[in-house]
Amino acid sequence: MGQELLVRLRQVADQVANLSLHLFFPPLCAGCGRLGESFCPQCAQEVEPVPLPQCTRCGRPQLKATLRCADCARHPQDPLTLTRAAALHLHPLRQAIHELKYQARPELAPLLARYLSAVYAMEPWSNLPEPITAVVPIPLHSQRKEERGYNQAELLAENFSNFQHLDMQPTWIERSRETRQQVGLAPSERQSNVEGAFHATPAVANQRLLLIDDVYTTGATLRACAAAALAAGAQAVYGLTLAQPPRRTSPPLPNDVPADISWEHEET
Repeated sequence: MGQELLVRLRQVADQVANLSLHLFFPPLCAGCGRLGESFCPQCAQEVEPVPLPQCTRCGRPQLKATLRCADCARHPQDPLTLTRAAALHLHPLRQAIHELKYQARPELAPLLARYLSAVYAMEPWSNLPEPITAVVPIPLHSQRKEERGYNQAELLAENFSNFQHLDMQPTWIERSRETRQQVGLAPSERQSNVEGAFHATPAVANQRLLLIDDVYTTGATLRACAAAALAAGAQAVYGLTLAQPPRRTSPPLPNDVPADISWEHEET
């Protein structure tokens, strides 16, 4: 029996096993808990896209259109050419991301990657001066990946790449040391936590990379990965994430500086 036939038979067996499992144990919606689907149509429709206007560089919502927001001004040497998020980190998307990351629900990845694909079909991605050459997920340290069983960013990147027919390279950027969880850290602590934590292989040289992650809060992890890629010779690095926190509703600061962002959100 040929190797290809064996692989196909295993795939069919896995599909049958999954169908049987769903027949006897129907999935619960990650957003609302309804029985029957992993992410029900109602919750899918309630996902809120990032509102306009946005900062041209980082994509954060602004009170008015701006080329570089107050947060970008804090990082004048940002290694990312531009960054965008598909939606706001609110119910029900926030619950779905939590289930994907911490509750062993990798089946959510293809459903959530559709939001990445949808926003990628719009500007500024649709009119980049040169096309993306490879998609790279933000890596997990090997120990954390072993504990979780998978890297959620890699699952999102894999499905996104399939939707967009892009090359996905999960090993081009590696996490060279373990870091603390970013949740609960102040912005400056997040940056220090991941500084120097990533290493890019020589394969990134002259490539235009799109980094994929689940949540974009301070952007510290994306910037650290982008810096490693540029140091290894990448031509340009962009960032695309599934979600970002909403802007606080507090009044604007003096001199038209936008209000800061709430950072109490999950990040890899």
